[in-house]
Amino acid sequence: MAETKREIERKYEATGDDVRLPGLTGVPGVARVAERGVAELDAVYYDTQDLRLAADSLTLRRRTGGDDAGWHLKFPVATGIRDEIRAPLSPEVPGSLAALLRSRVRGGRLDPVVRLVSSRDLRHLLGEDGTPLAEVSVDSVRAVRLGPGRAGATATWTEVEVELADGADPALLDRVDQRLREAGLRPARSASKLARALAETAPAVPDLPEPRTVEHTDGSTAGDHVLAYLRAQRDALVAHDPAVRRDLPDAVHRMRVASRRLRSALKSYGKVLDRTVTDPLGEELKWLAGELGVDRDREVLTARLQSRVAALPRTLVLGPVQGRLRLWSVARRADARRTTLAALDSPRHLALLDALDALLAAPPLRPAAHRPAAKALPKAVLKEYERLAGRIAHALELAPGDQRDRALHDARKAAKRVRYAAEAAVPALGAPARKFAKRMKAVQKLLGGHQDSVVAREALRALAVQAQLAGESAFTWGLLYGQEEAAGADGERELPEVWRGASRPKPRRRLKA
Repeated sequence: MAETKREIERKYEATGDDVRLPGLTGVPGVARVAERGVAELDAVYYDTQDLRLAADSLTLRRRTGGDDAGWHLKFPVATGIRDEIRAPLSPEVPGSLAALLRSRVRGGRLDPVVRLVSSRDLRHLLGEDGTPLAEVSVDSVRAVRLGPGRAGATATWTEVEVELADGADPALLDRVDQRLREAGLRPARSASKLARALAETAPAVPDLPEPRTVEHTDGSTAGDHVLAYLRAQRDALVAHDPAVRRDLPDAVHRMRVASRRLRSALKSYGKVLDRTVTDPLGEELKWLAGELGVDRDREVLTARLQSRVAALPRTLVLGPVQGRLRLWSVARRADARRTTLAALDSPRHLALLDALDALLAAPPLRPAAHRPAAKALPKAVLKEYERLAGRIAHALELAPGDQRDRALHDARKAAKRVRYAAEAAVPALGAPARKFAKRMKAVQKLLGGHQDSVVAREALRALAVQAQLAGESAFTWGLLYGQEEAAGADGERELPEVWRGASRPKPRRRLKA
């Protein structure tokens, strides 16, 4: 069974050959230093042969020795902060850890790439009451390169690690840092032992001539900008996969947004990339967003209904309303989670990631891709804007009811596409595109709130029916239905004014870089 530990640490190296720790009992907050002896650690690090994990600052190792022997998979969170996911020792990479690497490894293999043998001299920094504050270790390391390339190449060094204890004040690291710097130690140049080992045992790379570049008056082409945006969203899709599997907060939403941004860009910038090639990929992105949407939509709807119930006076909550809502949410949660994980585990998902890589490696560029970005990108954004304007005008012509609700939902999707197109153009167009995207986001938010009220009404009606069939009062569900109906009507009344504000001044003038 895998467990997760948040690791907050800093690494140091000496300016000379001799690494000596200064006395640390004088550090504010540290009452005494407890020597814990020397541990011999033997770790083998695994990666693909092209080092995909290392490229994203991930590490996977199998370590023996010390008090935490086992498999360790580390994900970067921020500078000096990583999440370490542990699994018991076994001959092969545990399935629970392999699943978290699937979006990166795909059909590749995880092979040993480096072996690190370390002698760790450990001590604990303790508070007045004996509470552990941090671990400080002096590690004498010997690295051996494994696998093809420079197999057998070695490197040795000594470094100091300071790792914060669970629940300790992070400010302690700053105080220890000052003491170590005064003693001549400096922050390590490599973020991890593996990074240093790979760098110091890497095969020699021959000097290559600088690639020739084509100059453009604005610095880049429309194709450059669109491809850079697509790469960023592809990277987000890959990175959020393990976060979704770990059930981290907001991970499903972020992965779904990345898939939608990819699909939207492929559609909006059809003059830059050939849509006869990208449309099939867009359909696969639509599938993924739909599978992720089951969980995300459930999450949003549950939070909305729970907040509605919580805001009611007790006298208006008749029957086991909270209990029924809880059971309804748990059942939907289990189904949604299964749907999400099945999608991520499917060959279809891996094929989608491979197809994105292939597209970016050999993009089907059209003539507009070679034009300056400042001229080509605004046209694509304005085309999406005109599409949105038509949908809003159509929706406002309709009488309130189901038909208008569907039209407003279509307008919401169009608003999102305009916003994403403008955001993709920000690196080329700067503040004008950023401000325009912000205005379109306001329209999208209003339309999104309206659609949420439509979905909530459908759920509340179903809950009312269930309550009535069970012999419970349906009063509260009807009351909440009325609140959602009023919220939807409010959004429809506000839309004309919000749209006028988002449309002025005219977008053609606004999007000039």
